[in-house]
Amino acid sequence: MPTANHLKLPIGIQAFDKLRTGGYYYVDKTPQLHRLVEEGGYYFLSRPRRFGKSLLLDTLRCLFEGREALFEGLYIHDKWDWHAKHPVIRLGFADGHLTSRADLDTHIRYQLAEHRERLGIESARPELIANDFSDLIRRAHQKFGQRTVVLIDEYDKPILDNILAPERARELREGLKNLYSVLKDADPHLRFVLLTGVSKFSKVSLFSGLNNLNDITLDTPYATICGYTDNDIDSVFAPELPGLDRAHIKHWYNGYRWGGQEVTAVYNPFDVLLLFQKRQFGAYWFESATPTFLVELLKQRGVFSPRLGKLQAKAQLLGRFDVDDITTEGLLFQTGYLTIKQLSEPMVGYKLYTLGFPNQEVESSLNELLLPVLGFGDSELQTHQLALLEVLQAHDLVGLKRHLKALYAGLPHDWYRNNPIAQYEGHYASVFYSHFAALGLSVTVEDASHFGKVDMTVDFAGHLYLFEFKVVEQLPEGKALEQIKTKGYADKYRASGKPIHLVGVEFSREQRQIIGFDVETLV
Repeated sequence: MPTANHLKLPIGIQAFDKLRTGGYYYVDKTPQLHRLVEEGGYYFLSRPRRFGKSLLLDTLRCLFEGREALFEGLYIHDKWDWHAKHPVIRLGFADGHLTSRADLDTHIRYQLAEHRERLGIESARPELIANDFSDLIRRAHQKFGQRTVVLIDEYDKPILDNILAPERARELREGLKNLYSVLKDADPHLRFVLLTGVSKFSKVSLFSGLNNLNDITLDTPYATICGYTDNDIDSVFAPELPGLDRAHIKHWYNGYRWGGQEVTAVYNPFDVLLLFQKRQFGAYWFESATPTFLVELLKQRGVFSPRLGKLQAKAQLLGRFDVDDITTEGLLFQTGYLTIKQLSEPMVGYKLYTLGFPNQEVESSLNELLLPVLGFGDSELQTHQLALLEVLQAHDLVGLKRHLKALYAGLPHDWYRNNPIAQYEGHYASVFYSHFAALGLSVTVEDASHFGKVDMTVDFAGHLYLFEFKVVEQLPEGKALEQIKTKGYADKYRASGKPIHLVGVEFSREQRQIIGFDVETLV
């Protein structure tokens, strides 16, 4: 129960009025909303699931409906015209799993009918959905004397839920396109429009003709419109922090960034709130929000997991998503498994984003999810992870070699024949990296030094491990360890005072096994 210093944690609260009147913590997002509304127009915002998009839309609903008492004490209170009360039509697709155009149309008709009843519009409903929606917008404007506001929550969910069944996904896409196409010609009756979702489908496929839809997903002023900042954690949630390691909170959950290096990184609210409630660290967002299609697509494409933390993509790739054209970079970014680490502009108008894992939760959880894709049964994962942890805690390099050889020996031969990902040369390194990363260790891939990049560095329990990988045909050649030494990869760490273990690993392409494991320790 909340005490004098503690408020209630708004876990799962998506209704702004309930949040503001029920004694809950609230992070004021009205400075961003004020700017958004003042600039006016048609907006699109992409954020991963469970990032507060539904609460954001409900805040806008209450704002446009003129519910002044809910905004007392907030930034926007003395900057808003509370006499102007707009009719608001809010449509949502978060609930349920729609698997046909008929189900989608029924879902839309039900919502439109609800809004007619709520707004007191008693005229006969047109037969076609597009006409029904258009008529509702126009009549709401006429009745209230203020232009209509349209808010659409999870606009893309029916398509994403069916993305592995392309024909069905295209059918649902056409149904949504039929609905959204109304917004173009309804412009005289509209005050404000905001669509939110996980992905950004191309205008051609879903928003044909709606050329004035402004995508603010990567706009710096709105980088923190969803999520909590470090300042929010330290001020709003200050009563919840005692007893929790602040540095661990940041390492585990912070790091989502929508824009270049200058924008403020944010936390996923779902993670933070459950941490404060349960008082222990866990992969709360990952366990609740991972779409099934993600792993299947990564499997089909032969993912090289060590590169996931250092992908590069043009802005166009991050914003392009369609049933028949889903880039791996765009998919992982839009669903929240990668975030922007760096933005460069090598030539005017050409923006290049470097992507990486936002935090420890996502890196360890996604790699754990990928291990079955790489050939390991779910029942074996915990045994393998506990064994790895044991040898690392003991700094037992002989035991580490024995453990890793057993790990690769456990991959079934049938799996190699039946899974295309096994044919990728990077499979060996993917297994190696994901096994370490899934344990939640501090892993750096392609760790740069003055003379090049060592394949992988692990910092654990006061020891450093530098790994270099080579793929050979049949016999070990010793070149992996030799490269670590001749390139001086360890030099940057010599001042750390930690023991440094140089490990050269050689995989046999023919035997599908580690055949070389050369070690040298620097103290």
